[in-house]
Amino acid sequence: MLKLSRVLSSRFIISVSLFFSVCSSGIAASPVDEITYVQNIVLQEKLWQDVEWHDLLHYELDSGSVSGFQSEVDDPRFFNADDGKSNPRSELLATVASFYMLVTDVEQHPQCRFVARLHWLQRQLANEITDLPVVDCSDYKKWRAVVPDYKVTLIFPTYHLNSPSSMFGHTLLRLDKSASENSSDWLSMAVNFGANVSNQDNSLFYAFKGLSGGYPGFFIVEPYFNKIKEYNQREKRDIWEYPLNLTPEETRRMVEHLWELKSIAFDYYFFDENCSYRLLELLEVARPGIDLTSEYGLSVIPVDTVRSIKQAGLIEGSYYRPSQVTVLENLVEQIHPQYRHYIKDLSVDSSILNTAEFKEIPATDKKIIINTAYKYLRFLLTGEERDEKSAATSHQLLLALSESSAQDTGVLPVQPSHPENGHHSKRVSVNLGRENKLNYAELGLRLAFQGFEDNQQGFLQGAQINMGNLLLRVIEDESVVLQRLDVIDIFSLTPRTKLFDPLSWKVYTGLERQLTNGKDRLVAHVTGGAGVTYAPVDDMLVYGLLTARLESNKGFEKTLEYALGIDSGLLYYFDTSTARIELSGEEFHNNEYRYRATYSHNFAISRNNSIKLGLSHEEQKSISFAEFNLSYQHYFF
Repeated sequence: MLKLSRVLSSRFIISVSLFFSVCSSGIAASPVDEITYVQNIVLQEKLWQDVEWHDLLHYELDSGSVSGFQSEVDDPRFFNADDGKSNPRSELLATVASFYMLVTDVEQHPQCRFVARLHWLQRQLANEITDLPVVDCSDYKKWRAVVPDYKVTLIFPTYHLNSPSSMFGHTLLRLDKSASENSSDWLSMAVNFGANVSNQDNSLFYAFKGLSGGYPGFFIVEPYFNKIKEYNQREKRDIWEYPLNLTPEETRRMVEHLWELKSIAFDYYFFDENCSYRLLELLEVARPGIDLTSEYGLSVIPVDTVRSIKQAGLIEGSYYRPSQVTVLENLVEQIHPQYRHYIKDLSVDSSILNTAEFKEIPATDKKIIINTAYKYLRFLLTGEERDEKSAATSHQLLLALSESSAQDTGVLPVQPSHPENGHHSKRVSVNLGRENKLNYAELGLRLAFQGFEDNQQGFLQGAQINMGNLLLRVIEDESVVLQRLDVIDIFSLTPRTKLFDPLSWKVYTGLERQLTNGKDRLVAHVTGGAGVTYAPVDDMLVYGLLTARLESNKGFEKTLEYALGIDSGLLYYFDTSTARIELSGEEFHNNEYRYRATYSHNFAISRNNSIKLGLSHEEQKSISFAEFNLSYQHYFF
């Protein structure tokens, strides 16, 4: 007997003790006895330390917490224990007890609210949890009936500079049915995490509140076709789809957890606790033990999370879904320049189809023109109320297209480089140069994300988004100065075409060195501008903007002065390098002025390494000077 007791597990001893105590009394075990029994096993097994439990409660290491953990969920309804946000142990014990609660409000019973936790506990204690009250969770069953749970696809809508909430791209998940169910992507469901933004908030207000955590964030599960219309049609964004190799069991585990997160609030921060970070947490729930979040600190950029998921071995393919605008621009390129005016003309007046001039166009060209005009009209009508004239024009174009006997030679857009194959988002640089007859060395750090001259593989041409760009300079007299700090630097060069005439714009603010009245000074500024961009040939952008600047400069009589100016230039993208020529300047209200001519050329020597050459000349009211610099740039997570 003594030998047998040594090999019995602690769990078996608890079970036997409870069994004999109940049988000897001649009564059934009470819920309190059952709860105590299960809680004792939880304590013996130290289940609160299980990584899957931590994932389900979104616990992260926190040295400031007594338990060493803190949940990133900020909604008290997510916890059963009063200290559940910071105590995995007491939260698990309270959760066990909650599952045995009397059934009063069925849909609010913890068995219905915390399905993933219940199923996890039942897997851990399959032989111990046997007497739970029976609860019929009808709301959960209805929800699960419409939410697929077989396969998961990662979705990456690409960059959209004209929307501050989308300029870094976005990530979401798509839940799919099995292939045997013959389901279309349009019947799939999208899983999206985002800020609960008021419709009255403008872009500037959104950016401020998004940076400071002023919005709560929520998970939303909705039909995927809504997201296609939002990103692919209204916002003109290409979409990349990456099927994941999660098993049906892993997918179901994630879907169960999504139900637990329904209407649960998180803090939302634009740079770190954002859409991409929360999706990584979901994938950690789906596949326990995989670590996708620990490598991220100050910032989480959507495309970086795509790379992380790929490096973790979760991605098993890709599919490119071009936007309506991409398709249209591609069709326009296939039409001879002398016929391109017909696209807009036909979208307004379908009677042009019957003119002698139009009928003389070769049949193949005519079919592409009609097809493009039809797609262009449908694009213009996206989100608009139906009107009889547009409907009639659309019908006539579609009819002419169907009656055409010419072979369809329209070529689909060429698939661009995968966004995850681009350079990493953070950058460190070492620069050597000479300015105004003084030699210097610089050390730079940029937290995110992409400059005009950076390697364009995987990025948009004409897009510059720099955040947290810090530059320290050591001058030959051994002084160390802050040369530049860009809080935000966004420059969008979207070329005008036959069909679209977007506005190019820029805004940047921060601190920078300016030579004023013979003295090098650190000034604060806010600079912005708007204008136009054209692409006269492939891989070339020519731009011109009118600018305005507000500058705080102790070298001026007034501490705060404003200026008007211009910013014009040319960008050319070679295969492995990018060149930029810029002529810019501003004239202040106090009659001070600065005129600049700059040339820069960045040579990519590998995906995450480059050498950059810079030359510039500046004219001011009382001085002119030149600068030369050479820098090595390394990109990293």
